[in-house]
Amino acid sequence: MSGCIFLDRDGVLNRDNPNYTYRVSDFEVLPGVPEALYLLKEAGFRLVVVTNQSGVAQRIYTHRHVRLCHIFLQQACGHVIDAFYYSPYHPSVTASLARKPGTLMFEKAIARFSLQAQSCWMVGDRGRDIIPARTLGIKTIQVGDEIEKENQADYKVDSLLGAASLILNKQNKKGPLRGPFLKNLFD
Repeated sequence: MSGCIFLDRDGVLNRDNPNYTYRVSDFEVLPGVPEALYLLKEAGFRLVVVTNQSGVAQRIYTHRHVRLCHIFLQQACGHVIDAFYYSPYHPSVTASLARKPGTLMFEKAIARFSLQAQSCWMVGDRGRDIIPARTLGIKTIQVGDEIEKENQADYKVDSLLGAASLILNKQNKKGPLRGPFLKNLFD
């Protein structure tokens, strides 16, 4: 393995909803996400989702809702995601080091997969995604413009497909946008 790509969920993999995305019927995988994940997987990266799901602690939705959305995402992306870590906590209810900007979800994946932080990337759309990655020495990419100036990532792109292209170019793994793995799935 070349390393790991840590991925925020809402706003990076699926369309974000300010009122929470917890119903499969409302779960919209963003354009280019399956292709981007396949490119990264084909290049040898582990793919790990790290997401805050505070609606659980706030009793807006349940752990089951989160699991069903993750099953749907896996199916939509050809089962290429290696692991999902989510924090169900919210500061108004209970504190946790797992909730981003805490580092615990990252640390669990690093230990589980024997990762070296300097070989990893984090792709997120909020400062709370960037802060823990930076704390651990993980390279950061932000999707979009909604990150506070003090928490800006190392790189900025418009989509996960843009992040995949950047990562592969930085890793000197240039090649066709659609490798043999993708050809069978999307052509």
